[in-house]
Amino acid sequence: MATQQIFSPLPGIFYRRPAPDKPVYKNDGDVVAESDTIGLIEVMKSFNEVKAGAAGKIVRFLAENEDAVMAGQPIAEIDV
Repeated sequence: MATQQIFSPLPGIFYRRPAPDKPVYKNDGDVVAESDTIGLIEVMKSFNEVKAGAAGKIVRFLAENEDAVMAGQPIAEIDV
């Protein structure tokens, strides 16, 4: 298996859960499909889904819930 990074498509705030009272989209060790949502990036009250982009297993998140992220910043690693 090769490790691949998932990058933030936009600058903003990274959220690992769809709402404060909901569970996280994915945890370290979870298996993901290419189209699975792993988080949201919020830019000026607009929320954009971040997709896994490849099928595999999440190794770890590099950005935590509510972290400020830049466009192109790695936010997670997956084994593909």
